Amino acid sequence: MSLYSSTTLQPTIVNLSQAIFTVNRHAKTATNPKYLYKLKKTAIEKMLFQGKAQKIGLHFSENPKFSQQQSDVLVQCGEYSFHIPPSKQDFEALPHLGKLDHSSMNPKCRMPLNQAKQLLEKYTGLQEINHRSNSQRKYPKPTKPVFKKLGDSY
Repeated sequence: MSLYSSTTLQPTIVNLSQAIFTVNRHAKTATNPKYLYKLKKTAIEKMLFQGKAQKIGLHFSENPKFSQQQSDVLVQCGEYSFHIPPSKQDFEALPHLGKLDHSSMNPKCRMPLNQAKQLLEKYTGLQEINHRSNSQRKYPKPTKPVFKKLGDSY
C-alpha cells in the first residue's frame, strides 16, 4: 500500500504548487496531454484569482509555434514557477524578462500523478471525460470466417 493513498491533501499553496509541478512534468511525456495542461492552467488561474500566486513577467517561449517569436507568462506559486499562455492584458501590464533563465529550477517533489490530479480536480472542479469505453471501439472487432460443409447452402 502506498504512503500517499490514505491521506487526503488539503489545497494549500505548497500542496497545490507541488501538484501542478507533478501534472506539468507528466504532461510533457503523456500521449494525450491536453487534459493535464488544461488542469494546470485552470489551477494556476484560480490560484491567481485567490491571491495564492502572482504573475512575474513575460518570457520568450522555448518552443514557439510555427517558428515565430512567442511569449509566455511566468507565474510564481510558492517556491515553484510555471509558464502559462498570455492574455492581451499581460502584454500591457507585465514587464518582459527576455529569454528564460535556466539557472533557476523548481524544487523536486515526489507526488504520484493520481494524487496530484485528484487534488487539482477537487480544487478546480474539472473532471476528465473518457469518451470511449471498452464497448465502443474505434474499429469494429474482426469476425472469424464461418466455414460450411460442402453442399450446404449459404
